[in-house]
Amino acid sequence: MSLKLYNSLNGKLEEFVPFKKNRVGIYVCGPTVYDWTHVGHARTYVDFDIIIRWLKYRGFSVTYIQNITDVGHLREDTGEDKIGKKSAEEKVHPMMLVEEYMREYFGDMDRLDVMRPDISPRATGHICEIIEAVKKLIEKGYAYEVNGNVFFDVSKFKNYGKLSKINLEEMAAGSRFEVHPDKRNPEDFALWKKAREGDPFRWQSPWGEGFPGWHIECSVMSTKYLGDQVDIHGGARDLKFPHHENEIAQAEAITGKKPFVKYWLHTEFLTINGEKMAKSLGNYVTVRQALEKYDAETLRFFFASTHYRSQIDYSDKNLEQARRSLESLKNSVVLLKKLKPAKEKSKQEGELERDLKKTKEEFEKAMDDDFNTPGALAALFEFSKKLNVFASQNDSINTELKEKILKTFEELGGVLGLKLTEEKKAGGEALEKVIELLIKAREELRKKGDWKASDEIRARLKESGIVINDEKKGTSWKFE
Repeated sequence: MSLKLYNSLNGKLEEFVPFKKNRVGIYVCGPTVYDWTHVGHARTYVDFDIIIRWLKYRGFSVTYIQNITDVGHLREDTGEDKIGKKSAEEKVHPMMLVEEYMREYFGDMDRLDVMRPDISPRATGHICEIIEAVKKLIEKGYAYEVNGNVFFDVSKFKNYGKLSKINLEEMAAGSRFEVHPDKRNPEDFALWKKAREGDPFRWQSPWGEGFPGWHIECSVMSTKYLGDQVDIHGGARDLKFPHHENEIAQAEAITGKKPFVKYWLHTEFLTINGEKMAKSLGNYVTVRQALEKYDAETLRFFFASTHYRSQIDYSDKNLEQARRSLESLKNSVVLLKKLKPAKEKSKQEGELERDLKKTKEEFEKAMDDDFNTPGALAALFEFSKKLNVFASQNDSINTELKEKILKTFEELGGVLGLKLTEEKKAGGEALEKVIELLIKAREELRKKGDWKASDEIRARLKESGIVINDEKKGTSWKFE
């Protein structure tokens, strides 16, 4: 069966054929690093992590680019740069803020076992390329400059709106940028913004001091590292318009090549109490907060239990269900490992081997069907039931078959980022709770000024291979 995926550009399920045989270039819009990463972001990045793992499983050579937005992402209400506003509030240099939250983002993704991108380009590292791209758009008649601001003229680009499928009035209402008096049309968007007095970001350009718009950054960085035409471009559904729509207009206007992206993939929202989880709504749970209650595998299982194009609601009930389901899957492996070795294969074992082959086929069929992770998990659960029945009726198993089952669980679980064959380290969650209690006790000692006792706890933990770090946002720890 060939791999098929749902292309947001035309709303159809299409066979996946990259521009270059067996080679895939994928670009996923990364975070704007001015605050903690929440589980809504994590849902998107874990889903794309699974997609990339599956592409590699299918034998594709993958180049994965995920940018870091460190300038140009403006607030819808005031037009202020999000990073600039937050840095002013915290009275730190914007790049200090960027460095802190970029490191925290990667740390959160590492904890969730999300593979690092091959390249993580930062917008501020590509100002020269962005200026050149804006110059080309002006030369080609797609952009115009007024009073140091440069705008993309939407009326000049044929089929603008082909991704989002919304009309011009809706585009104007949904724009992330405030309506500027110098715009020819309300729906035109900024390529380059003139720096105002007090703006922390400013670079010299042919149009005066300023900084790039958010949309041009991704057009430039994606084509710089993946070429004029990209196989897969993705992000959360709310990026369809205006961000991805504007990327298409910019890139295709510059290169003259169509399509800029062959397949557009968009993840659905993660909600909390039925509302989209978002920092702007103040109803978000950070990845770190989530990991204080649930382990990383439970979170990954929770995300994978719902198709990436379907909405999923974050709740203790749903997370607890995910934890129990994952545990039941792992318990089947535990039962298998307890079986004694048998030299010859019985009739019942022959049936189990056929079931294993069918499981792998069903898993692959599901994943080839637009990365259907719930279907893939269903195949694993169906086999685990049969494995449980076998283990309840037998005390031994053919060694070769046992290893084959373990290898299959390791491979297929690995696609979803689940370590189904690994046993929990001694102590597990109980150990983590003890560490957290010691850290809280140390915090109380520090508040009382008992530095000697608090330093003793730090030293003892370090001797046990546990390093604690006192940061502005609180104390964190990790295994050395």
